[in-house]
Amino acid sequence: MKPRVALPRVALPIAILPLAALLVAACLFPLASRAGELNLATLSCDKYENEIVGSPDGSAAADPSKRPDPIDTVMWLFGYSVGLAGDHVMYGDALTSFGFALDAECKNNPSTSLLQALHTVRPKRDKPMDLMTLNCKTFEARHADSMQSDPPSANTIMMWLFGYSVAQSGSHLFDAGKIAPFATTLQNRCGEHPEESLYDVLADVSHAKH
Repeated sequence: MKPRVALPRVALPIAILPLAALLVAACLFPLASRAGELNLATLSCDKYENEIVGSPDGSAAADPSKRPDPIDTVMWLFGYSVGLAGDHVMYGDALTSFGFALDAECKNNPSTSLLQALHTVRPKRDKPMDLMTLNCKTFEARHADSMQSDPPSANTIMMWLFGYSVAQSGSHLFDAGKIAPFATTLQNRCGEHPEESLYDVLADVSHAKH
């Protein structure tokens, strides 16, 4: 019998912890109903800091209803950065360090693109989970359990996987509204190929449109 594989619980960056209540209340992909395709290659660090994850000041900030959820955005960027680096490991306790590292990089280089910043930032390698050794059947079972017991954490992991898959595809666009179709596609592919690794299935999904 294969050992049970626990999906990592992902810590939220301290700077955005007050927003965690939004996830608890929403449960299922709050981004799906919000506007926001972001081009990482043309989005400056300054704009990312002030209009995407920053607090609107009521004057120059974009319409809050059209801004992607800051927590989900950082989660997606975390997964994207790992995929961009060509790695295949999810680090369960590294989101906090990633969030602060990206924040520091963008504050130090406000005019650089967010895509360039992501090439520089590296998370701490804490509590690794290798996507190449985790099969779809195990992932789906653990994810289903997590959706029942801790929906915010389950959605956190799905957002990370979404970002990772987009990076695998070679795209640099973040479209918040496509998280639900991505999750459905991943679930279907895993159902069809339960013994394949999550990494291989994500590679397959990444060739589909996000």
